[in-house]
Amino acid sequence: MSYLHENFLLPNKTAQRLYHEVAADQPIIDYHCHLPPEAIAGNARFPDLAEIWLGGDHYKWRTMRAAGIPEHLVTGDATPKEKFDAYARTVPQTVRNPVHHWTHLELKRYFDTDLVLSPETADEIWNLANARLAENDFNVHSICQKFDVRVIGTTDDPIDTLEHHVAHNAGTLKTKMFPTYRPDKAMITTDVQGWNEWTDQLAAVCGKTLVGAEDFIAALKERHDFFHEVGCRLTDHGIEEIPYRECSDAQAETIYQRLRAGQDPSATEAEQWMTYIMQNVGRWNAGKGWTMQLHLGAIRNANTKMFEALGADTGYDSMLDEPLVRKLAAFLDSLAVTDELPKCIFYHVNPHMLYPLATLMASFQDGSVAGKMQLGSGWWHVDTLDGMRTQMDVLSSVGLFSRFVGMLTDSRSFLSFPRHEYFRRLVCSIIGTDVEAGLIPDDKDLLEPLVTGICYDNAKNFFKFPGVE
Repeated sequence: MSYLHENFLLPNKTAQRLYHEVAADQPIIDYHCHLPPEAIAGNARFPDLAEIWLGGDHYKWRTMRAAGIPEHLVTGDATPKEKFDAYARTVPQTVRNPVHHWTHLELKRYFDTDLVLSPETADEIWNLANARLAENDFNVHSICQKFDVRVIGTTDDPIDTLEHHVAHNAGTLKTKMFPTYRPDKAMITTDVQGWNEWTDQLAAVCGKTLVGAEDFIAALKERHDFFHEVGCRLTDHGIEEIPYRECSDAQAETIYQRLRAGQDPSATEAEQWMTYIMQNVGRWNAGKGWTMQLHLGAIRNANTKMFEALGADTGYDSMLDEPLVRKLAAFLDSLAVTDELPKCIFYHVNPHMLYPLATLMASFQDGSVAGKMQLGSGWWHVDTLDGMRTQMDVLSSVGLFSRFVGMLTDSRSFLSFPRHEYFRRLVCSIIGTDVEAGLIPDDKDLLEPLVTGICYDNAKNFFKFPGVE
């Protein structure tokens, strides 16, 4: 029997039936990722396996470093083949790490090989994969068709012009690309010079002089409106912890003028400013029916030497273990009291925070939207079998598993779509095992909508992307 055989992760007949007959053929809504819009719109092709596989995947980079691979073979000036060979030396050491599963699912689904990557098989895999990549039909659009990807949700700055989204969606491809509004640069003020440079860019994009805080907020709102016209239905906020410190319009004006004068805000002012921006964005989201994604709890760039050498998003972030619920509760309540709390998805990179988040979000379910408050899929360091199972167990225990909007890749690689298969197999394993243990009724009319909902239908109905069926 081959590695990752057809019943991989499917331990019983019920799980196997649910996966093969129900889950396997569901389309994909990848509502949050970091794929480049220009590559999607431009139907990019890739010169070799190292470029498409290792070029931006810091999950793989972290395992290579842990295996003792020097940095020049990870992100440095080594040749593509040298980097691939270094990864081939790493993979046998990743047994029990999800990277081992992901690697071989990707080889199987994209390159039709059951070979297990190692130094002994490296040349054969390199040659067969590169031959496939050289074929005319191996491109981004064919990948999207192969996996029946209906939505790719990119991550975008409010000043982005979104021309690639407009151009792509004007075509006939079934896969639609929608932006996600991520205003982190508007609200994080640790680098005042950088914040001012960004604010100047915002002013230029809007063609306005941003004299005061009211002008700044109006410009952000103008961009929010523009994103909506292009099909955006989510915001995203990547922050260590949720801010909450009340900020009046007058206080916001004072803080804005200090920032524009190049003065560092106090810790209190910085938190007030973040709160002020997030509350405004939350209100706009509620008014348009958008979803607010809160990605919480990552310590960014812990290794300052490597941050200075390589920059952000290169594999040097980890889990935060500080409490966040009290301020998050206050932030959510500040919007709920005026009926301006949008749909929300809460992700935390530390699994210890799942129960606090799940029980808090239940306090803000208001009956207006099924599953309005969502406990997000296992994210980043917990995008593993154990992490995803834990997230689904917590959600099932104190919320509604049946309303879960499911999986997202959060990826920078076009080879990551099989992670949806990985997730779906696990979903069917969990449900099938419970059925056979007598914990869930063995009722086709109950089970099949449960599986299709988590795989596709819930996300489609929750986000309401335009033109997506």
